[in-house]
Amino acid sequence: MLQAKKETKLQQTISAFDLVMLGVGAIVGTGIFILPGTVAATHAGPAIIFSFIIAAIVCMFAGMCYAEFASAVPVTGSAYTYSYLVFGEIVAWVAGWALVLEYGLAVSSVATGWSAYFVSFLEGFDIHIPKALSGPFDPAGGTYLNVPAVGIILILAFLLTLGVKESSKANAVMVFIKIGVILLFILTGMFYVKPENWQPFMPFGIGGVLSGAAIVFYAYLGFDAVSSAAEEVKNPQRDMPIGIIGSLGVCALLYVAVSLVLTGIAPYTELNVANPVSYAIQLVGQNWIAGIISLGAITGMMTVILVMLYGGTRLLYSFGRDGLLPKTMSDVNMKTRTPIKSTWIFTCFVALFAGLVPLTRLAEMVNMGTLLAFLIVSI
Repeated sequence: MLQAKKETKLQQTISAFDLVMLGVGAIVGTGIFILPGTVAATHAGPAIIFSFIIAAIVCMFAGMCYAEFASAVPVTGSAYTYSYLVFGEIVAWVAGWALVLEYGLAVSSVATGWSAYFVSFLEGFDIHIPKALSGPFDPAGGTYLNVPAVGIILILAFLLTLGVKESSKANAVMVFIKIGVILLFILTGMFYVKPENWQPFMPFGIGGVLSGAAIVFYAYLGFDAVSSAAEEVKNPQRDMPIGIIGSLGVCALLYVAVSLVLTGIAPYTELNVANPVSYAIQLVGQNWIAGIISLGAITGMMTVILVMLYGGTRLLYSFGRDGLLPKTMSDVNMKTRTPIKSTWIFTCFVALFAGLVPLTRLAEMVNMGTLLAFLIVSI
């Protein structure tokens, strides 16, 4: 019994700072470059900042539930573990697979989006990936496998198998690059803000602000993945609340600042475009920043993939430890202290989806698991 327990023990190396970086890495993806503009144009106008604040407050309440559980029960598994303790095995089984669905489809959909950005980035250097190898399975459209999407998932999964300390450091570096790009836009754009673009401030009324909040709510999803790290945290009672609430706070500040500058640079009516941040920065003649923003988007998506992969593998590890899946799923490599078998099984599953399934279908399925998990934890 003691030997088995020793073999399945994860290493406690994660600090409060690592948790905040983990949360920011999971939450901030390409949405920060797209949502503020499109939602401002169609729902809230410059009052989009209130939409982000309202959505952040709602997520804070859910985040406090996660923080309370994660500090009281510092075990990997997130909502699955909490529902197991409170409601029993059946509800936990449902919650656990809902989270696997959330993490798995999130990885697949973000990797598919990353592939599109990466292919476009390479084309800027006159490097072309064959069409047949750069899209989902669609013989009529001439695509058979999204190789870049599969490739980035496999690379980041390999990084996870090296150890949680190594993957945390890599995530922190990528998060710093991502935040640096966002701050570059904010600090450059603030000098081109025209206060008259904020008038009218609330063109769609309070109803528009609230409907905008319902949409941008999904920009905060990912903080729940932080609770998956509870068993690998040095001081979970202190650090888990800091990690969850801190990452939400940092992301809320970034979203509000980007929205404020964006709607100040360009009239909100002009922001319903595919890439509103790049559009606005080109509008003021700072074309060189647009290329850096593309690099920031590529890096930003990589952190989301990494953290969601991490959360999914820890869920399968918990299933194996609790006997809901074969015990081999909870095997931990004694050198790296990571569950390598569950990592590669989960990776193969999501890589298959990323390589073969279109992005639109993946995105439609992501939110179901998230909302169910939030409901169970809050109850």
